[in-house]
Amino acid sequence: MSEIIRIFDTTLRDGEQAPGVSLTPEQKLEIAIQLDKLGVDVIEAGFPVASEGERRAFKLIREAGLKAEICALARADQRDVDAAINVEPDSIHVFYSTSDIHLRSVLGVSREEALERITRYITYVKDHGFICEFSPMDATRTDLEFLKQVCRAAEEAGADRINVPDTVGVMTPKRMYDLIMELRKVVKIPISVHCHNDFGLAVANTLAGIEAGAVQAHVTVNGIGERAGNAALEEVVMALNLLYGKKTNIDTRQIYATSQLVRRLTGVQLQPHKPIVGDNAFAHESGIHVRGVVVDPCAFEPFSPELVGRVRKIVAGKHAGKHGIRTMLEEVGLRPTESQLDEIVRRVKELGDKGKTVTDTDVLAIARSVIEAPIEGMKAVNLEGLVVVTGTGVIPTSSVKLNVLGKEYVSAETGVGPVDASLKAIQRVIQNLARINLREFRIEAVTGGSDAIAEVIVKVEDETGNLVSARGAREDIVMASVEAMINAINKLLARRSMQ
Repeated sequence: MSEIIRIFDTTLRDGEQAPGVSLTPEQKLEIAIQLDKLGVDVIEAGFPVASEGERRAFKLIREAGLKAEICALARADQRDVDAAINVEPDSIHVFYSTSDIHLRSVLGVSREEALERITRYITYVKDHGFICEFSPMDATRTDLEFLKQVCRAAEEAGADRINVPDTVGVMTPKRMYDLIMELRKVVKIPISVHCHNDFGLAVANTLAGIEAGAVQAHVTVNGIGERAGNAALEEVVMALNLLYGKKTNIDTRQIYATSQLVRRLTGVQLQPHKPIVGDNAFAHESGIHVRGVVVDPCAFEPFSPELVGRVRKIVAGKHAGKHGIRTMLEEVGLRPTESQLDEIVRRVKELGDKGKTVTDTDVLAIARSVIEAPIEGMKAVNLEGLVVVTGTGVIPTSSVKLNVLGKEYVSAETGVGPVDASLKAIQRVIQNLARINLREFRIEAVTGGSDAIAEVIVKVEDETGNLVSARGAREDIVMASVEAMINAINKLLARRSMQ
């Protein structure tokens, strides 16, 4: 294996061929600038013969003064190659099919005609002074002896590099390794590999080709490309660096920023579990994992997220533990007691058991509600039961059962809605303890979805001017409102008792 592996990025060409992706010249320029910042060796900027927009993109990229080699794609065809020459790239990537199925069914030419065409246009590119990389398209389904003949002829015609494309993604790592070893016996110029992901083996096949002596990998950011996509730049680079100990010129700290830019401009979203750049790549929920990764990140992470420009994420859910939730809360300055933490964890797990994705906002809303609530043993008022009736043609009615200083009370009230009716019913029960007016009611945070966590803040005042605020957080906005009101009443009564 070569010590330094070149990264040939084809996001702007093969990546743009992903169904539904179409980049403007300005968008291509934006990605090219980021790819150059990332440190790729070659940027295949497009297919000049395809459109005026492609040619304009080349002009913009060429004028940007990038350090990377700028490459143009062309079939072994006069019109294609002339279009590539006219955009003045640093290199031209010439390709022509060599498998019998392509020659017979797609092109209708013989092997001899293909060989003549390949040598003619490689020579033509070299005669015009450009670096030339040649790809025998569908190489991995090409008869081996003919493929060797093609590669020898390409080298003799002046090709600077030979790229071996697994055009329909049918290789296995062992077969790719063997193929590159065989081709190295007949050519001396550098070999590249270009793998598609139809069987999910693009990265593995790329690494196998490099193990066999290929010195350049064709990749795309996020693995985008035709059909199932291409070998993902981020996966190939990180595997080379950390699993093989091989160097590239990539600044890995720019990987995530590059991934996000490509995602945004192409509109191709990522699987949450996508290696390196997916939302879950450095997210931990399980209590065992969270405890381990907080104490020693190496326990459950193969490498630091900062290495690729990311940060670790602790996620709450049904598998969460106290350690992880405490860590999440401390990061935003919340320090619950042990009993409060137990209640927060209980509520989080309860949400997870209902199938809800528990967001950071959910956890913070629950935590604030629990932390700000009066201490359990000091509550004068506790909710024992709540029944709400509402609907079309029905006056909203709420019945509440409260435990007030050890005695049970039941009250029912109507209102303009279920929340209004419930708060009025509570106020009626405790009117003998304190005459409480609701001064403010607002919903501060509601997370996404119909099963969202609602965070309700209330401000109440008694007849002597004592003013307190409190909050509640529940999936049910009525329950969140009731919780906030009861918390506020308990805080107010506690304050009155100390006066």
